Amino acid sequence: MWSQVYDPLGNPWLSTLCAALPVIVLLGALGIFHIKAHIAALLGLATSFIVAVGIFGMPGSMAVSASLMGALNGLMPIGWIILNVIFLYQLTERKGQFAVLRESITGVTKDRRLQLLLIAFCFGAFFEGAGGFGTPVAVTGAMLIGLGFSPLAASGLSLIANTAPVAYGALGTPITTLAKVTGIDVLQISSMVGRQMTIFAIIVPFWLLIAFCGWRNTLRIWPAVLVAGLSFAIPQLIVSNTMGPELVAVIASVCSITALVLFLKVWHPAEIYASTAGTMAGAAAEAASVTREEKKHGYSTGDVIRAWLPWLILSVLVFAWGSPTVKKALDAIFTMDIQWPGLHNLVQKMPPVVGKPHAEAAIYKLNILSTTGTGILVAGLISGLIMGYRPGEMLKVYRQTFWSLRYSLITIVAMLALGYLTRYSGVDITLGLAFSHTGALYPFFGTLLGWLGVALTGSDTAANVLFGGLQKASAQQLGLSPVLMTAANSAGGVMGKMIDAQSIVVASTATQYYGKEGVILRYVFLHSLALACLVGLVVTAMAYLPPFTALVIH
Repeated sequence: MWSQVYDPLGNPWLSTLCAALPVIVLLGALGIFHIKAHIAALLGLATSFIVAVGIFGMPGSMAVSASLMGALNGLMPIGWIILNVIFLYQLTERKGQFAVLRESITGVTKDRRLQLLLIAFCFGAFFEGAGGFGTPVAVTGAMLIGLGFSPLAASGLSLIANTAPVAYGALGTPITTLAKVTGIDVLQISSMVGRQMTIFAIIVPFWLLIAFCGWRNTLRIWPAVLVAGLSFAIPQLIVSNTMGPELVAVIASVCSITALVLFLKVWHPAEIYASTAGTMAGAAAEAASVTREEKKHGYSTGDVIRAWLPWLILSVLVFAWGSPTVKKALDAIFTMDIQWPGLHNLVQKMPPVVGKPHAEAAIYKLNILSTTGTGILVAGLISGLIMGYRPGEMLKVYRQTFWSLRYSLITIVAMLALGYLTRYSGVDITLGLAFSHTGALYPFFGTLLGWLGVALTGSDTAANVLFGGLQKASAQQLGLSPVLMTAANSAGGVMGKMIDAQSIVVASTATQYYGKEGVILRYVFLHSLALACLVGLVVTAMAYLPPFTALVIH
């Protein structure tokens, strides 16, 4: 048994600086020195190993074991999802089906702003709610590339859009996990997160469009953006406060898709925006106005249905695979809980993170049948047969897809290894404790702690496991509502989703923007930080300022 130490140097500031070294190396390598993502990830992992063993005193064998467990989690489920989504995309692209889908979307709207809103925000929210774990960014990034968006725009904008629904992703997994970790009623946390995130369900679509085409071009379509945001925000608030977290994002996204499509049947922008640059300068250079009588795509209804069928099959299967009934049935066929050797119950969390020393479990769940990536693979195989592929042809495409993703998969493996090593060594707790010492400003900085947790781990669920107990304990010590601050961990965390290295690699892979992960990081970083700070301000207002305090659950 090894007990975590949170101030190994006897100086909180110096210990915190050392704990931050892996993050500094990783982000610096990506964002400043433009080092390729898989090399930057390996450098970050090496730094984390040195810090964990050399400074925090973790036994070397435990550090290796934690890294290997993280690496396997990188392959399954994250890498498995990406591999199979890109496989499906490649099947549709090679048969020309994606070209038909691209043209058919112009039947809804030819305006690039509205296409972005519909795909990245509305469709993306559905895939987040149903599957999570990188699925929405992979799908929407591939679709935007197919529509002609630049790789940077497709990557960065997919990441920005994938924020509002993240707390309720994968059928509410982050919230249900947070409830288990903290012992707080799940409906209370779900309700609190819903209240915190309602305004951001309206802000994010506007933010997304402004990042793409600037204020002026966004305001020209403000009615459509408002419809998309309100039709998501209102169902999210109602469902999260009455039914719990499981179906919040799914119901809200379906409402948003339906409302926006119906609205666009009766409302049209005065000008059709044709830029796909994704930057204000590029948009200004490429923007064009064309009449709404522009030539139709010319495909038959049958052609359009066949083009959309793979993605409809994907939607149905991702939702089905995420449902508890299907998961339970598939797990009954095969699942294996592996108590990770050299790590399970051998690492002790210590006060003040927990009330008394607590042994950390390290169980890897091998559930190849029920994981979302398998549902996506089944969708790809069914779609491939419908499109006329022979089994040998599909196998060839799969091999080629795997080879094209080899560096991305290495990156994800290294990122998850780093995340698990920092978790079990207590390095991330040292960073978290620095935030908890901010006194009256804790509602703001506690929210940023959730943001940091997701940026480090790549998962709102993992960040809730990591810092949920700390948020509850800190809130009780400061006389704040534990429900408010545990919910703030998840709400703040959603804004960290766009800068975690795992999501950036998913985006670069889906958009075939290999080696440009640092460019994507620089594109989204300030958006992520600004939105996280706005969430922090909302939480602070709810903690101290009437009438917002009336929204707090105690």
